[in-house]
Amino acid sequence: MLSKALLILSVVTFIAACQPQKEEINFPKTDLAVNALIPKPLKVVPTHTAFGLSKNTVILTSSANTELEEVGLFLSNKIKSKIGLDIDVNIQDSEKQFEQFIYINLSDSVDLDSPESYQLYIKKDSIFLNAKTVSGAFRGVQTIRQLIPEKSNDTLTDYPLWPVPSGKIWDKPKFEYRGAMLDVARHFFSVEDVKKYMDILAYYKYNVLHLHLSDDQGWRIEIKSWPKLTQIGSKTEVGGGKGGFYTQENYKELVKYAAERFITIIPEIDMPGHTNAASVSYPFLNGNGKKIKPYTGMRVGFSTFDTRKDTVYSFLDDVIGEIANITPGPYFHIGGDESFVTKKRDYNYFIERVEDIVQKHGKQMIGWDEIAHSKIDSTTIAQHWRTASNALKASKNNSKVILSPGKKAYLDMKYDSLSKYGLDWAGHIPVDVAYNWNPETYVPGLPKEAILGIEAPLWSETISTIEELEYLAFPRAIGYAELGWSTSEYLNWEDYKERLAKQLPFLDMMNVKYYPTKLVDWEK
Repeated sequence: MLSKALLILSVVTFIAACQPQKEEINFPKTDLAVNALIPKPLKVVPTHTAFGLSKNTVILTSSANTELEEVGLFLSNKIKSKIGLDIDVNIQDSEKQFEQFIYINLSDSVDLDSPESYQLYIKKDSIFLNAKTVSGAFRGVQTIRQLIPEKSNDTLTDYPLWPVPSGKIWDKPKFEYRGAMLDVARHFFSVEDVKKYMDILAYYKYNVLHLHLSDDQGWRIEIKSWPKLTQIGSKTEVGGGKGGFYTQENYKELVKYAAERFITIIPEIDMPGHTNAASVSYPFLNGNGKKIKPYTGMRVGFSTFDTRKDTVYSFLDDVIGEIANITPGPYFHIGGDESFVTKKRDYNYFIERVEDIVQKHGKQMIGWDEIAHSKIDSTTIAQHWRTASNALKASKNNSKVILSPGKKAYLDMKYDSLSKYGLDWAGHIPVDVAYNWNPETYVPGLPKEAILGIEAPLWSETISTIEELEYLAFPRAIGYAELGWSTSEYLNWEDYKERLAKQLPFLDMMNVKYYPTKLVDWEK
């Protein structure tokens, strides 16, 4: 008996065969292997012709999976926004004629050996996208988007046609975790700003957005059981701006938008340090023995929760519980960095108690690499940002490690001494330096199997608008996408910078105010 997938494929083939015979199009010779795909796929085999995307193309998906149809609709919408072409999805009208189709299918092929793996088979009259999961299909759709040229070829037919290079692509990610972090605490960014950032990240196959929701300078998410956190704690930011916060409905909107792009939102409430905004809102939380007041500077390490007060943990139980309840993803980030005024004994006691609370609410804890000094559970994840020995200590505990080394992956570092925005405590990070490192070998002695993935943090002390965010993030975040996805031995700067230059049409279409580094010969 035919499987559902084969049955649907048979129907597709039958419908296609019943269409009127069309005149053969003689495409100019193309080479899929030289296309400017980022991240670089695992394997590409060109066949030197093309698929003719046109008004006579339809998108078909497995009718057994509504999520897959949403992926098809996503592709259709992005094709329209890119080239103005309307493509039907899962047409119901059997009389409608079509000449080419894009078929998106879930497959149990043994060649699809990871959740986000996919295969593309591009022929003259069809594109078959096979994936193990819906998220894998979505990643494959991003590849299709990149393969579609901006301009049509109007010499081949009497209607506009966009030649998509033919061939086969087999692809899967190197790391299961490919993240970006956005600090909305030092400066607040609107829901629309965060959505735009996610749109660009999704195009380059990121699957995590980590939101830094609290710090000394501001508290950015509504907690219904503790309303002063936003009534008081959200009113400040670096430099004295008006601040802001997300209502829980705003946050749910972001979570939904992320899920539609197969991005997991990870909320972070930084503690026991970086907590001045919380303690200003509720002074009983304060543990540094000093009078507290709203803070709009950039200094770190002066604040701490009172780690020996039970009411602090009652407060955190409510905060973590409310956020966990509206966060479908598996993770909760508790910060844990730069707690300079917290005694070591009190810090360890605090981290261990908070871990219990996070687990109570059904989440897996993540913390910056300092948490490795506490007795953390092996399921807790350490995020390496500064101290290699902490990453090694975490791995010896059988904890997974996320790599975010400040000297390589921090998006808030200046490109050079002339950069308009950014900091330089970890040094300058030009675009080539951001790309030229291997996460698998960056920390000597850290086993590959201990690395969950990489994340590029963007701290916001020096930026307050989406344009300034984009200046620091791009094009470096594009390189980090490739470092997280593509096989390390295939990567080199000379090849990458040629492909990066060809991203300009997409960046311009998205109105991204990227940093025009002179290291790349941007194509106009």
